[in-house]
Amino acid sequence: MAREPVPIEERSIHKDAHAMLRKAERDGVETAWDRLHVQTPHCNFCELGLSCRNCVMGPCRISPKGDKRKRGVCGADADVIVARNFGRFIAGGAAGHSDHGRDLIEVLEAIVTGETKDYEIRDEEKLLRIAAELGIPTEGRKLMEVASDLVDEFYADFGSRRKELSFLSRVPEKRRQIWRKLGMTPRGVDREIAEMMHRTHMGCDNDAANTLIHAARTALADGWGGSMIGTELSDCIFGTPTPKRSQVNLGVLKKDMVNILVHGHNPVVSEMILVASRLPELEAKAKEAGATGINLAGLCCTGNELLMRQGVPMAGNHLMTELALVTGAVEAIVVDYQCIMPSLVQVAGCYHTKFITTANKARFTGAVHFDFQPGNALDQARKVVEMAIDAFAERDPDKVEIPVEPVEIVTGFSNEAILSALGGELTPLLDAVKAGKIRGFTGIVGCNNPKFKQDSCNVGLAKALIERDILVLVTGCVTTACGKAGLLVPEAAEMAGPGLREVCQALSIPPVLHMGSCVDNTRILQLCALIADELGVDISDLPVAASAPEWYSEKAAAIGMYAVASGIYTHLGLPPNILGSETVTNLAIEGLEGLVGAVFAVEPDPAKAAQLIDARIASKRKGLGLAP
Repeated sequence: MAREPVPIEERSIHKDAHAMLRKAERDGVETAWDRLHVQTPHCNFCELGLSCRNCVMGPCRISPKGDKRKRGVCGADADVIVARNFGRFIAGGAAGHSDHGRDLIEVLEAIVTGETKDYEIRDEEKLLRIAAELGIPTEGRKLMEVASDLVDEFYADFGSRRKELSFLSRVPEKRRQIWRKLGMTPRGVDREIAEMMHRTHMGCDNDAANTLIHAARTALADGWGGSMIGTELSDCIFGTPTPKRSQVNLGVLKKDMVNILVHGHNPVVSEMILVASRLPELEAKAKEAGATGINLAGLCCTGNELLMRQGVPMAGNHLMTELALVTGAVEAIVVDYQCIMPSLVQVAGCYHTKFITTANKARFTGAVHFDFQPGNALDQARKVVEMAIDAFAERDPDKVEIPVEPVEIVTGFSNEAILSALGGELTPLLDAVKAGKIRGFTGIVGCNNPKFKQDSCNVGLAKALIERDILVLVTGCVTTACGKAGLLVPEAAEMAGPGLREVCQALSIPPVLHMGSCVDNTRILQLCALIADELGVDISDLPVAASAPEWYSEKAAAIGMYAVASGIYTHLGLPPNILGSETVTNLAIEGLEGLVGAVFAVEPDPAKAAQLIDARIASKRKGLGLAP
């Protein structure tokens, strides 16, 4: 008997999504929800992690429950196959975010060598501060000399000759001792990823626990290495975020303007599209084409990068990317890499929208490709914007529907901005924690997954936590979710518990602070390390937690793993594909506590997840001698 599709109102909590899903049906446009319906039910072997395609003696599917297929052809059992699969999943996520960091090193190198004049170092003070932190001499030296040494320092973090990453100097010593004891200290980003692939080749690491230790090491190389480099260099090159107001939802698109959406994860392209969109000659050309101007808006993490630094409005998160095009009002969607649905090419083709790719590592069949490099970035960006202006004449007004008015948000809470608001030191924040006005902190991060009602868990968990006087920090797709729900403005303090409300009103800040893109989860890591050092404890002793309620990607798994390995209790809305191994599952939800002082918890209900996080924070407060 055929299953009925999920009703539109049950696919998302947002009115703009409902309107565009109905329009997609009218326009004959297929969306992620349609494809999920066709794909369900999923393969049980794959969901449990019990299928293996690592060699051509297989593929193998095994069952640990008594039938004859207890082992693969090579003899690998459920524990080994699940651990192998999960290790490779983590390696994929670590590679994605860390390669983002490498791209920023390459841009800084191009600035130093003079290969590019399109980019510059906007936050010189931060670059010098990071260099000094890592032991690079700065006194009496020219900025470009210091920057050159920093390029070499960070490139070395991707290699194989170091015993540990540069930014491990930020990790509390108690945590570093744990990693040394377990053989978990990350040495080089590429080294750990390559070793993960080697270990999971047939005939190598066949001890599940040992494989998972290296999976954690690989994730840590991302969190304290590749991703942290990406965040810090983005600040140096494009500016460190400071609080500012902006807007969010599909209402940021304008019927009378040339609308350009930037999508992906790397600000190197989107920052230059922003510069080009503001050039007077291109604005004049847009007006000649009949538009009142050029309107730039963001999607996903590239959008978050522009939102944090430049106040550029956000059109949507992961599951809104197709629906943004369904408005019929988008002249061009410009993408770099990661989390970009291949379906966007087909959706764009249903309208007048130009789908434009910019990264050679992320080509899409059917797209228009521009080869962005540091030396030609502004020239390429200018051509992209001109193409969007030309597309405005092809727009069909009868197909345009912008369903809502935009919602106001406040963004830009980098660690530097938070410390500045506190007078330059953590003492006022810690005083609020000790007094119980802020009971703890939770970073809610991650994606959308059509298996959930879009953003119901992201928003539901955030609301439940601030009611408990727990300050929420958000990045990535959760930003748009909480922004659309009205949680990213100071007025949202009215939804918080009495203690958190008092603090937010005194500082004129929201109870949910936007800290950037998914790479910028490293800001949260660093903030935890700063607090732990201030208190003289380990990160695992703090009243903190992390959550990815609607996650889907390899990158999210790597983030969750480096959070747990750093000592942060981490909630997931649904499990990774590991349930086929009791050994791996028990290690994830129980055994890691004794090793690294934190575990994963899986709970799809946001109210129940809030209870789990609340209990964890209460126990950590008690351990610090504070009232729970």
